[in-house]
Amino acid sequence: MAWYHTYFKGLPQRAWKLNQDEEYTDYEVDFLRDVLEITSESKVLDVLAGYGRHAIPLAEKGTALTCIDISQEYCEELQTVSSEQQLSIEVICADVLNYQLPAAQFDAAYCFGNSFSFFPRTEMQQFINQIAAALKAGAHAAIHTENLAESIFPNFQTRNWMPVQNDIIYLAENDYRAEGGYIEAEQTFISGSEKVRHNVRQHIYTLGELTYMFEQAGLLVVGTFGNLEADPFMLGDEQLYLVARKQ
Repeated sequence: MAWYHTYFKGLPQRAWKLNQDEEYTDYEVDFLRDVLEITSESKVLDVLAGYGRHAIPLAEKGTALTCIDISQEYCEELQTVSSEQQLSIEVICADVLNYQLPAAQFDAAYCFGNSFSFFPRTEMQQFINQIAAALKAGAHAAIHTENLAESIFPNFQTRNWMPVQNDIIYLAENDYRAEGGYIEAEQTFISGSEKVRHNVRQHIYTLGELTYMFEQAGLLVVGTFGNLEADPFMLGDEQLYLVARKQ
């Protein structure tokens, strides 16, 4: 069983949510509307959707969302909010690699929140293929990651820590395994007397690798940006926003 099957619950889940910047999320949602050409008539797929950080504001504007995530807690939270606000959000709680998405049904798809590094190379190609198969011809897909090789390696840190809201502290020890192309990390979350530790494996890709995988899936990369202002991605940028179009 992969690490992400049991990671997103309890203290790590609370820490992740508390660490999000609502204003920055609003900027990301505007970015998604723009690059994915989302309208109130669009059917949009949110892959690894979490608690709906992007899906909820999109649905509040009338867009129909299908959200898939593996975390039972996140899915239940998103379903509750969707029901209470009567939003057009379908919540699917499943491992996306083992779930058959409907073919050619979506006008756009995205995977945001730095989740685009969970899978090793064979499974990553499968993951991208599944997103491509779910899109209509000409539709756009967008992904966000902070784990691109060109972002990680110029300033690689073997140890790092940061405080999170509500007196939560996050610590990590990182070991890059070059032969497998991934970072093996021991992450620790501390809140008072509560301590949770997880071993996490983040797979590191170059932009060239991702571009090749997208093209293998029939997705032509049309933009690679280092920020939400759509500046072209450059070596050392801390994050990548990639946009592709289904051919």
